[in-house]
Amino acid sequence: MKLCRVRGNVVATISHPTYAGRTLLLCQPLDFGLNPKGEQVIAVDHAQAGEGDLVLVLTEGNGVRQILGPNTGPIRSIVVGIVDQVSIS
Repeated sequence: MKLCRVRGNVVATISHPTYAGRTLLLCQPLDFGLNPKGEQVIAVDHAQAGEGDLVLVLTEGNGVRQILGPNTGPIRSIVVGIVDQVSIS
């Protein structure tokens, strides 16, 4: 699971039927200081997140299948939660 910042929506004129009716978000992974870290990922929104939100992104196919069901098709990343606060001890 990765802590990410939503950078915006992704729009495609043609996509796999699995994505019909689903919102795709461009998410930037962050380090513990909330600084950008690594490549951005496209994730299916399952938490009604919006641009600028701090979110948790699950980037593992088996976990996605457990959330969406066994016939999810080519979905690898999914937004599973919106983060209200980060505290590091």
